[in-house]
Amino acid sequence: MPYRILHELPGRMRVRVQPTVCGGLTETLRSWLEMLDGVEEARVNVRACTLVIQFDPQQISRERVLDRLTAFRPRSTTEHDLTPEPDDPAITPLVRSVLTLVLLPLLPSSAQRVVTFLNIGAKLLKGADTLINQGVKIEVLDALAVGLSASRGKLYTANVTDFLLTLGEYFEVRTQQQSDRLLRRLLRPQPMAAWVERGDELIQVASDQVRTGEIIVVGVGETISVDGQVVAGVALVNQAAVTGEDVPVACEAPKRVVAGSVLIEGRLRIKAIRVGEDTTAARISRFIRSSLEQTSETQRLADVLADNRVYLTLGAAGAVYALTRDLTRVQSVFLVDYSCALKLGTPVAFKSGLYEAARRGILIKGGEAMERLAEIDTLVFDKTGTLTYSALEVTDVVVLDRSCDYSEEALLALVASVEEHASHPLSQAVVEAARERDLQHISHGEVDYLVAHGLSAEIQGGRIIVGSRHYIEEHEGIHFSAHASRLASLINDGKILLYIANERGPIGLIALRDTLRADAAAALSRLRTLGIDRLVMISGDRREKAESLGRALRLDDVHAEVRPEEKAELVKALQREGRRVGFVGDGINDGPALVAADIGIAMSGGADLARASADIVLTDDRLLALADAREIALGTLSVIRTNFNATVGINTAIMAGAMMGRLSPAASALLHNGTTLAVLVNALRGARIVGEREGEGDATPISKRTAISNTLA
Repeated sequence: MPYRILHELPGRMRVRVQPTVCGGLTETLRSWLEMLDGVEEARVNVRACTLVIQFDPQQISRERVLDRLTAFRPRSTTEHDLTPEPDDPAITPLVRSVLTLVLLPLLPSSAQRVVTFLNIGAKLLKGADTLINQGVKIEVLDALAVGLSASRGKLYTANVTDFLLTLGEYFEVRTQQQSDRLLRRLLRPQPMAAWVERGDELIQVASDQVRTGEIIVVGVGETISVDGQVVAGVALVNQAAVTGEDVPVACEAPKRVVAGSVLIEGRLRIKAIRVGEDTTAARISRFIRSSLEQTSETQRLADVLADNRVYLTLGAAGAVYALTRDLTRVQSVFLVDYSCALKLGTPVAFKSGLYEAARRGILIKGGEAMERLAEIDTLVFDKTGTLTYSALEVTDVVVLDRSCDYSEEALLALVASVEEHASHPLSQAVVEAARERDLQHISHGEVDYLVAHGLSAEIQGGRIIVGSRHYIEEHEGIHFSAHASRLASLINDGKILLYIANERGPIGLIALRDTLRADAAAALSRLRTLGIDRLVMISGDRREKAESLGRALRLDDVHAEVRPEEKAELVKALQREGRRVGFVGDGINDGPALVAADIGIAMSGGADLARASADIVLTDDRLLALADAREIALGTLSVIRTNFNATVGINTAIMAGAMMGRLSPAASALLHNGTTLAVLVNALRGARIVGEREGEGDATPISKRTAISNTLA
């Protein structure tokens, strides 16, 4: 894309771009640049058709940034592009106000009046329009304060007051837009183009033109445009834009990859499974957009209180005038505004919390969901896929008949050689265990497979039978009763048993169980410290197995042998006890329970229905992410409470000073706007988890400190 550098400093460039880019592709261009590691922010001035790029020279060279800009192709944008972000707040009113203050003492009195009313006219008109169309709002009070000074001939005071109000409005809009930008930077646009194999050719097409089943080729620095499966190649892939995980991962066949990931090294051929609006990146974008549209109960209450405070200010001003007839005090009172900090601080804090959660791989559907997450006292987990991984692991290989001369490894190798012909999860776990131990394949004859029971095969020295106890005892007539105590011990430990026999009798057992998540115990412990006083597990497993896991994780209650349709009823039973319940699940059959709970949470590998039903989706496959979400929710509400108390307390003190005549209008405006900005910056900083506050590392791809400083830049 053609451009011209207008101004340049280390780490910062201002360039002029094509008018077509400013006419509707601003968010696409911004995201295109910000996907590059080292680029901290890109801002487009639509009216001037200029682009400001801020980057870290320690991470990336200016030439690399300019190469990225040159590679941008507006014509490649698809209809799935993001909604353009609103323009930056206009600087013109602020410049006009400053020039008025500088020139006013140099002008004759008649010209001073004209210049003053030209400067403050927009504020007076806005106040009148607000009064007519919306009633008494803060804009009306601002117009009254400025207009009173001007009408009394205090022109310089009127212009100083106007400048302070305009400066405050500018910073407020900048802060509000920054909070939106933090979230929008997570909404990467659909990749500009994709290289697709069609016939004998490799052709470039817009990403929305890739069809399911087609093979795309992705090289270094390119963005994967589909959710798909690697069919060839090896590469290092950065998935931070989708999962929040900063560390690149190695990918090769048959690993799955998701749209929005960027290739760091290598080259991949990928079979498209989900394309266009069905990709993970597109669904995450829709999720976060819907989050921005959600209004919480706290925010609605803040809006009501803010509107009521306007009448308080108006009433106080009326009382001051009735008692003192001092219009200067009245002006000072008019300039005390609870409304801005109350109305803006709450949504900014929620958006900051949503951003903080999203960059950690936690998608929260708006402020209301965050509120409910902070309020729950009970968490119900569907066991498989949440507390455990879906995959099974081999825990024990037991040789029962020592006369067969099988060692544990030999028995595992034999069973794995037969089981590799089946697709059952038990079979896959056994084969994987043998592969991890690097055991050799053992030759055998044709495998006979009986669905849901087991299989058998001819081997040297006879026939081997592998399957369930029922199958081997009832169908083959081989009994394991002589080993009852050993079987009971393994079953009581919550393990699944695979039985092995030959014509002469039992040979051995292979015990398996769900893979407990490595962070499960730590996550549950942390959730308790964060105020969750009841942890419950629901499982379809046998009672012995479920209770064994419950004891290991120190759960408060375990419901075993639960049918899918009973999960929602168990959630409702807890709610009838007066509990506020969160449900964590990942399966299609978890949908009703996710909806019934006060807050539904879906794991990263969950079914589409579970993710659609949930209020929170963990895109990072960590159970500790759930504890992060709870802490962020609690922290965000704490920030909101702190800001509310500070706003009411400080502004009340300012109003008292104004009513007693201790504060001039200019001082009143300065103190009020300073309070509002402090509240907004605190809201923008948002909640941070304990680990970061204690300096245990900073995984932030976009520095919060940079974001705050840019807000005021």
